Amino acid sequence: MFIPKKFLYMAGGVVVILVVGILIGSSFGNEKENLISEQTVAVNNKDIVNTATAPQSGELAKVVRVVDGDTINVEINGKVEPVRYIGIDTPETVDPRKPVQCFGVEASKKNKELVEGKMVRLETDITNRDKYNRLLRYIWLDDVLINQELVEQGFAKSYSYPPDIKYQDIFVAAEKKAREDKLGLWTACTSETAPAAVAPATQTSTSDPSCTIKGNISTTGEKIYHMQGCGSYSKTTIDESRGEKWFCTEAEAQTAGWRKALNCH
Repeated sequence: MFIPKKFLYMAGGVVVILVVGILIGSSFGNEKENLISEQTVAVNNKDIVNTATAPQSGELAKVVRVVDGDTINVEINGKVEPVRYIGIDTPETVDPRKPVQCFGVEASKKNKELVEGKMVRLETDITNRDKYNRLLRYIWLDDVLINQELVEQGFAKSYSYPPDIKYQDIFVAAEKKAREDKLGLWTACTSETAPAAVAPATQTSTSDPSCTIKGNISTTGEKIYHMQGCGSYSKTTIDESRGEKWFCTEAEAQTAGWRKALNCH
């Protein structure tokens, strides 16, 4: 049977179109399947706290002494330096002005277990030293960020102090997870049976009548100051164990990194 060439060409074109259509449909199907898979992983992992990546540079130092849960002494080039961990705060154990606070001893022991006598890498943020002349650093032991580790296990709280906030989102997320899981101080220091003498102290008034501005730290780590006349001034309490403070002037509060509450007029 004779079939004109033009019809053969047309039939061949139809076959090619059908094959291409099948391949494109298969490709879209695979992409959709991959997208659904990625979304499923994202949903399943929504509660997993992100982990920072260890820096390739930074000072190497040996931890010669653990002072408390968030402070250590290290040896750098033959010189011993005090180092304050950035972005976290643990209950006090060595401040002569305060009683030993709830879970402070446990936090110190955990910090000692993690780093004492070991070589660590010190990572700088923006500020080099605090007002006590301590180095401000993130502490890395191999690929583990010790600052984050202490928060994740419930030995420390997230403590935001701008401008040093490089990993603060990670610390805030770690605190939220530890609090939800009731780890460490989130159980020990909220129990009704916890000794009142070592519980974190809160204040509604200052011992200095000229310093009435309340420097509060929100649950997300944001520093906000409240003045007399502000909408939430009367119900705001100051917990000095969390780094909250009283200020005498707005300028003092702003210099320390606090911003004015939005309900202040």
